[in-house]
Amino acid sequence: MPTVPPVNPAVDTVDVNALLERGRTLATPVLRAAVDRLVPPMDTVAAYHFGWIDAEGRPSDADGGKAVRPALALLSAEAAGAPAETGIPGAVAVELVHNFSLLHDDLMDGDEQRRHRDTVWKVHGPAQAILVGDALFALANELLLEIGTVEAGRATRRLTTATRKLIDGQAQDISYEHRERVTVQECLEMEGNKTGALLACAVSIGAVLGGADDRLADTLESYGHHLGLAFQAVDDLLGIWGDPEATGKQTWSDLRQRKKSLPVVAALDAGGPASKRLGELLAADAKSSDFENFSEEEFAARAELIEEAGGREWTSQEARRQHAVAIEALNGVELPEHVRAQLTALADFVVVRKR
Repeated sequence: MPTVPPVNPAVDTVDVNALLERGRTLATPVLRAAVDRLVPPMDTVAAYHFGWIDAEGRPSDADGGKAVRPALALLSAEAAGAPAETGIPGAVAVELVHNFSLLHDDLMDGDEQRRHRDTVWKVHGPAQAILVGDALFALANELLLEIGTVEAGRATRRLTTATRKLIDGQAQDISYEHRERVTVQECLEMEGNKTGALLACAVSIGAVLGGADDRLADTLESYGHHLGLAFQAVDDLLGIWGDPEATGKQTWSDLRQRKKSLPVVAALDAGGPASKRLGELLAADAKSSDFENFSEEEFAARAELIEEAGGREWTSQEARRQHAVAIEALNGVELPEHVRAQLTALADFVVVRKR
């Protein structure tokens, strides 16, 4: 897994877990209140998805994710000189959109597990996964527009633009699964839409709610966009080589779904014997009627070819590069020094995270 040295000494003093916990603590009550607006059974289905209850409706403390986006939204408000609490509606709106996308993506991808639990469509059926996802998206915009300020209107425009790009990215991702070859540039564009757009919105929406001008908001978006690409590059590595005990997904999960993720695309683009053999196997896989019954050894062999062709190392390097570009973007504006250090520390966390 890629490692990134601290950019400045102040980063060493940042407690990233405390930042993540602040985001979770401040956003969760508002998030729960928003979900409570949904009519039954959507409120229960959403509560299960967020990990607040189990499949039988009993209270649960299941892992609800790292809360990176809420943490960024609160820091974003502080970057504009506003209290962190100013960013709470933005943090919750971004979380709602993110989870709308997860509900739909799990269904489209046929994923049966998320965070070590059965996915919503597996427990409650495809119809509920679609309906609850739609409802979360509507709630996100409702929460922002209820604020009723000019800044809230600006924030809503950024969120809806990010959502449209996120949907573009998912459409690209699905279409690429049926193509024999995808270029590295196409893959980066897809991942910039699918992951980078919403992370970019998270790290600018609090600033907008806090009255920031477009220059600051756009700079923070640039940081978030490149951080999203670094985040997705690490996810792509975990999607092939991640430990199922840590990721909550099957071994070789992205290979099972024929995803054209960065390691695969980079390996196919590299040339050489391993690249050629990988291309032949993946082309045959696309036509195979027995693909779903492939053994662990067959997927392991494809992962080994990806690594031999250089796809794993290239993706690791790309995560580092995108991380560096994200940090460099912050140099374009004046920021409180503690906010700059915290944004840098969160970027480091994203790239070196284990799951």
